[in-house]
Amino acid sequence: MIKYRQTTRYINFLSRQRAQQLRFTSTNVQNSPSENKALPTEWQNAKPFEEIPSMGDKSMMKDMLPWGKYGRMELPKLLVTLKQDMGPIVRAPAFMGRPTSVITHNPNDFEIVFRNEGIWPIRPGGDAQTYHRTVHRKDFFEGVTGLVAVHGEKWGSFRSAVNPVLLQPKNVRVYLHKMAQVNDEFIKRIRQIRDPETLEVPATFQEEMNRWTLESVSVVALDKQLGLITTNRDNPDLKKMISLLNDFFELGLKLQVGIPIWKYFKTPKFWKFMKVLDGLLEIGNKYVNEAIERLDAEKKMDLPEKPENEKSVLEKLIKIDRKIATVMAIDLILAGVDTTSTTFTALLLCLAKHPEKQEKLREEIRQILPHKDSQFEPNSLNNIPYTRACIKEALRMYPLTVGNTRILANDAVLSGYQVPKGTQVTMVSTALLQEDEHYTKAKEYLPERWLRPNKAAEEAGECPHALKASSPFIYLPFGFGPRSCAGRRIVEMELELGIARLVRNFHIEYNYPTDNAFKFKLINIPNIPLTFKFTDVEN
Repeated sequence: MIKYRQTTRYINFLSRQRAQQLRFTSTNVQNSPSENKALPTEWQNAKPFEEIPSMGDKSMMKDMLPWGKYGRMELPKLLVTLKQDMGPIVRAPAFMGRPTSVITHNPNDFEIVFRNEGIWPIRPGGDAQTYHRTVHRKDFFEGVTGLVAVHGEKWGSFRSAVNPVLLQPKNVRVYLHKMAQVNDEFIKRIRQIRDPETLEVPATFQEEMNRWTLESVSVVALDKQLGLITTNRDNPDLKKMISLLNDFFELGLKLQVGIPIWKYFKTPKFWKFMKVLDGLLEIGNKYVNEAIERLDAEKKMDLPEKPENEKSVLEKLIKIDRKIATVMAIDLILAGVDTTSTTFTALLLCLAKHPEKQEKLREEIRQILPHKDSQFEPNSLNNIPYTRACIKEALRMYPLTVGNTRILANDAVLSGYQVPKGTQVTMVSTALLQEDEHYTKAKEYLPERWLRPNKAAEEAGECPHALKASSPFIYLPFGFGPRSCAGRRIVEMELELGIARLVRNFHIEYNYPTDNAFKFKLINIPNIPLTFKFTDVEN
């Protein structure tokens, strides 16, 4: 009876949410400055929506079944195969609670969609998470559901509150020294666990990177080092959190990409997913509460108030709203582990397989770290163009996910077809990132393509601009516009500090095949033993 009532409430909630989305879309159409005034003529000349190549309901369900053509394909391969079979734009009919949607691989469409996403962009997905925060654990979230599981004006209000705190580089730079300490511990840990003869780390090195990323993001989210790399390695919460995060991606993929039976009947997988989210919430909330209690205790000691530029992210968010601070800190912790670990793994693989690029990077890092144990200064990260280029190129070679999705706020013409407002559009960039049509020498790892041209490069006959993408909308690893990644500044500093310290101390090698290096589970995660070889740099 309880499950029945919960299901009924959620069906009613989905109906209200869809009505709200349509109302928000209508508002966006009236107020959006991006609406194309020339659209009527273009619209009239475009082909009807119904003529977009489509998979019929029955054939789609048949092919998506485990024994069907696409049934056992990972999502990235499935989307590329659809493109090969049906062309660069495909219409997927509504079925089993999923709306009619459009899948496009055309970069020109990407720009049109983003220009017509409205003032409160709707990024679909995460319905099961939405249920958890709005129904299952409504008692905890009290309507403050974060950035992932909410849309419209409510999302806009939350984002407006956290943007000035999270996206200002000066706010994140407060943590430079604490993050640098985490990286120093990571270097010591590598020296402890590598084989004394082969200098290779164990195949379980991914766990060490997860510890590093979780420790680093905790410095920002909780303003505290948890000691997960060295002093507090047996922390039961850490082990449980990493296990729960693995389950989160495994189950989340099945609920989000698979047939959404759970919307009609709450399956065992669905309830297991709720339990996983409960566990992650419990751990995250525990540490956030400890951090808030610590800040409250400091305030009672009548210590002089810190200058604004020295206050932590958590302190600034608490000043805005305690519940917002709690939910945002939990989300930073939950979202900041596997995503950063995957990106760092991609970067290490690229540098290991291209030692000449690694050496060029090392020479740049020597300018800010003259000695292996030199400390970072506040301005150390101001002028490291090649470091940033190496990170960007790694994300191009090994993208974190398949692309971006939006619901159109305005009518738009995509690939010559009429696509009405309110349509869900998935923009698939994963294959485009390595196509010569869009990137010169697309299969090569060339950080130089992200550099600004200079006189020396021009005299040498090198022109990085010739290597750039055919469209700036292909490469968007942190998303685009108002719904871009709120934690981008944190991730960028974490990666820059991490790789700088690593290449300054070690020559990095990987002496094994890198085929199928990643597998897809909502995001791409490492799929091979990460037995990197770390040889000490002499000076």
